[in-house]
Amino acid sequence: EVQLVESGGGSVQAGGSLRLSCTASGFTFDESYMGWYRQTPGNECELVSTISRVAGIYYADSTKGRFTISRDSAKNTLYLQMNSLKPEDTAVYFCASRIPYRGSWRSCGARMYEYNVRGQGTQVTVSS
Repeated sequence: EVQLVESGGGSVQAGGSLRLSCTASGFTFDESYMGWYRQTPGNECELVSTISRVAGIYYADSTKGRFTISRDSAKNTLYLQMNSLKPEDTAVYFCASRIPYRGSWRSCGARMYEYNVRGQGTQVTVSS
């Protein structure tokens, strides 16, 4: 069974840091596209960062320079180090992947067919 489980969310003040983790199972993690996304309080989906062997690492403009994505293949875990957090970073953060023949494809914002497997998410709240 394909499974993604996030952890590490919480409440911090602006300027603080958090590290999110996403533990994966049921698929070949090291070869898979992985991404962090967030669902804002207004229920908008936003791409945060992605990592893949083919395309490398991508960051949304809003997170560039503050967030760092990484993966530990030995632990089947994806990370998101978030520094200099801002109130506008408040959201439910979830990790997602593109696994052939597993699950229905979902869009995120204007990005169609963005992922088809995702975790439940972890809440990040940044206060001013």
